[in-house]
Amino acid sequence: MAFTEGFISELVGRKATVDEIPIGKVSDFLVNKPDDVFPRIDGLVIKTTQGLRYAPIESVAKIDPDGKTIALSMTPKEPAPPEESALLLIADLLDKQIVDVDGRKVVRINDLEIARAGDSLRVVAADVGVAGLLRRLGLKSFGKRFTPGIYRSIPRAMIAWDSVAPIRDVNPTQVNLAVTESKLARLHPSELAEIIGDLSAREAAAVVSQLDDETAADAFEHLDAETQRSLIEDIGTERAADIIEEMDADDAADLLAELDEEQQHELLSEMNEYTASELRELVKYAEHSAGGLMTTDYTWIYPHRTAEATIRKIREIAPVSEFIYYLYVVDKEDVLLGVLTLRALLLADPAAPIESIMEMDLVTVQPDAGSDEVAATIARYDLLAVPVVDQRGTMLGIVTVDDAIDAIMPEELARKLPKITANPGRRLRDA
Repeated sequence: MAFTEGFISELVGRKATVDEIPIGKVSDFLVNKPDDVFPRIDGLVIKTTQGLRYAPIESVAKIDPDGKTIALSMTPKEPAPPEESALLLIADLLDKQIVDVDGRKVVRINDLEIARAGDSLRVVAADVGVAGLLRRLGLKSFGKRFTPGIYRSIPRAMIAWDSVAPIRDVNPTQVNLAVTESKLARLHPSELAEIIGDLSAREAAAVVSQLDDETAADAFEHLDAETQRSLIEDIGTERAADIIEEMDADDAADLLAELDEEQQHELLSEMNEYTASELRELVKYAEHSAGGLMTTDYTWIYPHRTAEATIRKIREIAPVSEFIYYLYVVDKEDVLLGVLTLRALLLADPAAPIESIMEMDLVTVQPDAGSDEVAATIARYDLLAVPVVDQRGTMLGIVTVDDAIDAIMPEELARKLPKITANPGRRLRDA
């Protein structure tokens, strides 16, 4: 095989020959493992008078880089495989949108660069620039001949294939595009949300289908309410419920509040009972109140525990919480008694009971307090979070500084800010 590197557009449409006798034209290129970093081309689809036929790559005897033929060692007799069984480079990728993970944007594939690696041909890059479009339109030679200066000035816009994440779940019944999951997960949630927001409803749902629940939840938290509602309809109740369960409790409650009662009921019925009950309570509060802003992801302990025992407990629960800056001390009725910082705990005598080192001069807000009041309280006392209690002093949740800022900032900017908390509905209890 004399061919070393080139573009798919330069090979498709070439005459396929056996013993120099034309048998048809190259119609497409088949890849069985598109999840490889640089996928191997496993065969060609040849358009013959008998229909589409499949030629394994091993039967390709010669690809003339300068000519117009591809020589095969034998006449292909096997019918081309059905479209759902493999990835077809022309049909499935050309002119389709993809996510450029490193460039953090959606682009369209104009051509594909392939190269020889040992005895195989592999897809190495996507051409998303004007040069690829000119090549596809057959204007490359025209440009070189009549406007060489302009043609040479056209920048190459190539994306290495290991930075490409196809948007559509290509041939989902057979092809597992697992690699796209890790690629998309490399994006910051706000960037992923921005990409999803720029896509059509169908394409946005396809992107979400490639994400694990936690990554999808992070992206959902940065989407506007209209896009969230549209995606829930497109991805289905069961998947949407799985994603919402992974969202911060306050963001999940805000999302549910945007839905009608029937949709809320359907989604909550798909969740585990503990998370569903937490969200049912949160969704009752006004969106811009302390109750609407609070999350139930906080760590609380009983006052009789020692500092040493508490530290051991924190080591156990740390993997499921990203917010353990404050420890809230409550009694058997969940009434808030005190609070201590992680620093105070680490510096305390290991044998000291929590009640002897906790801070009892508490700063709290009521669930009906407005967002401005919550933000002012956090700022005045230089807090990372403020507890929300009812009139009896019962601990209901916490409002973190990021959510307080979100509530008083323009929505477009707030959704791009990083989140502190994670894992909704998990009140990490003393045991």
